[in-house]
Amino acid sequence: MRVARACFALGLLLGSLSVGAASALRAMGAPGSAQSGVRTPIVYTAEVDGIIHPIATAYIRRAIAQADAAGADLLVIVLRTPGGLVDSTRDINTAIIQSKTPVVVFVSPSGSRAASAGFLITIAADVAAMAPGTHIGAAHPVSGDGQKVDDTMAKKMTSDVAGYARTIAAQRKRNVALVEQAVTESRTYTEQEAATADPPLIDVIATDLPDLLKKLDGRTIHRFDGSSHTLRTSGAERRTVEMTWAQQVLSAVAHPQIAYLLLMLGTLGLTVELWNPGSILPGVVGGICLLLAFFAFQVLPVSYVGVLLILFGLVLLILEIKVTSFGLLAVGGVLSLFFGSILLMDSPLPELQVGLRLIVPVTLTLSAIILFLVQLAVKAQRSQPITGEDGMLESMGQALTAIDPGGTGRVRTRGEIWTATAAEPITAGDMVRVVGLQGLLLTVRPDRAAPAVPLAGGERDS
Repeated sequence: MRVARACFALGLLLGSLSVGAASALRAMGAPGSAQSGVRTPIVYTAEVDGIIHPIATAYIRRAIAQADAAGADLLVIVLRTPGGLVDSTRDINTAIIQSKTPVVVFVSPSGSRAASAGFLITIAADVAAMAPGTHIGAAHPVSGDGQKVDDTMAKKMTSDVAGYARTIAAQRKRNVALVEQAVTESRTYTEQEAATADPPLIDVIATDLPDLLKKLDGRTIHRFDGSSHTLRTSGAERRTVEMTWAQQVLSAVAHPQIAYLLLMLGTLGLTVELWNPGSILPGVVGGICLLLAFFAFQVLPVSYVGVLLILFGLVLLILEIKVTSFGLLAVGGVLSLFFGSILLMDSPLPELQVGLRLIVPVTLTLSAIILFLVQLAVKAQRSQPITGEDGMLESMGQALTAIDPGGTGRVRTRGEIWTATAAEPITAGDMVRVVGLQGLLLTVRPDRAAPAVPLAGGERDS
């Protein structure tokens, strides 16, 4: 019995040791254990499709913050843009450089581009990737407000951006000469040209996001601070960072055609409110549209000459109703609206311009609406009053009693009986016309052209 008990105790001890060893192996992820314990890689993705502006900056910063908080292995920014603001570009690049999570900028899908500001963001990434059929470059700086600058200022702007681009490229071990040419000469590069340059401008060519993650798995990259990091992307869990509702709305507003429509609608709304004070709705809608348009104009390359031409055109259309110009003011107003709309967005990029397909119908429609509203306002001002003292003047009535010159009698007008005086003799039953009103005393004159009407009783006295 003692031997049996000893064997049983020994078995319990060995079993406990084996269970503890297995738990320790699982905790350490030892090979051969039932569960390796290796964490699944996490890859965050964010997509920027449009102009680089403060809204895009806030979105990318939020994506980087979420990736850092989750301890993600990689953040992929899918980028396609015609360009944007230099200040926003610098803010985005600063966020990428300071990110704890390695950042990949992927110009995708095929047929897309990352021009101007997008080029600077691409070369600042830990990994620069492009899809087949894409291109980058054309980073020559232009004035943000659409105004022309002199040669000295243009050289300063170009030199500043070129120096910034060279610094980023040198730290990222990219082709400094080609980067500088993209800024100073507006050169563009296809994905093959960028990848085969010596040293290259980009690191990877991938058809799509899964292909990109496959090619990056096990790749060792160098961070901006010089440290090395090996990427793990095989079988990664992908998490997408979407724009907030407010960011989506503001990003849509910061589009040339949307901003142009908001400007026109806002101007029309305030014009209607000024013509008809107290309407409230046109004024509120117009004010909101104008505020959103002005927000977009802070981002877009707007020419203030175009804005002034649009306002001048509206003034000419209003004056057409007040001044006899035989249509010259109306024609001038329409032309001013048209040319102001063309000059409103001053940028060589088609994506930052307002097309004629939108300008022509909007200009003609707005001109027609304003002319129609002004005509209604003028017609209302010229119409005969129907209430109050002015409404009584020139109204027709009938003498109920004879009225001697300078004397008084009674007349019926508008269904009421009034005391009246006249400068001419009037007999009972004559048709009269009101020519004056003093208190409750009417001044009338006979209207010989109107046929006499038999007197009727039952009228109420005024």
